[in-house]
Amino acid sequence: MVIINKMKSTDWKAVAEIYQEGIQTGMATFETVVPSWKHWDENHIESCRIVAKKEEEIVGWAALSSVSSRCVYGGVAEVSVYVSAKSRGQKVGEKLLLELIEQSEESGYWTLQSGIFPENLASIKLHKKLGFRKIGFRERVGALDGVWKDNILMEKRSVKRGL
Repeated sequence: MVIINKMKSTDWKAVAEIYQEGIQTGMATFETVVPSWKHWDENHIESCRIVAKKEEEIVGWAALSSVSSRCVYGGVAEVSVYVSAKSRGQKVGEKLLLELIEQSEESGYWTLQSGIFPENLASIKLHKKLGFRKIGFRERVGALDGVWKDNILMEKRSVKRGL
């Protein structure tokens, strides 16, 4: 059984290991190294950080980060969802994203967005299943290991906030 808990700083070692696994896929992020806890902590919204645990082991995490410092975008956040390699395909990502959506609305967010590599079909499918829609496509938006990558932009509008 998967239990979702608020992320604590003491979870960082396990979270960082799962983040590293995502980096190694080449399909999860433009990042090439896991940041320090300090850097990660400064760049993610404290009220919307969660971990998934199976038998006390962290098997996934999700968090929000701000998209802009401008106040008009104060209710818009970017989604990150990562699942350990051994737990993929077991609905851990779905449970994390469902809870993150709920917490985002409780925290006053009205729009969630994700930038997903087109080859990350599992992530695209998950986002669509939970109500995200494709709103755009950025061609060659950034390079990863010398290869230019595209990004699909997906968005979910809250049915509780920003109406």
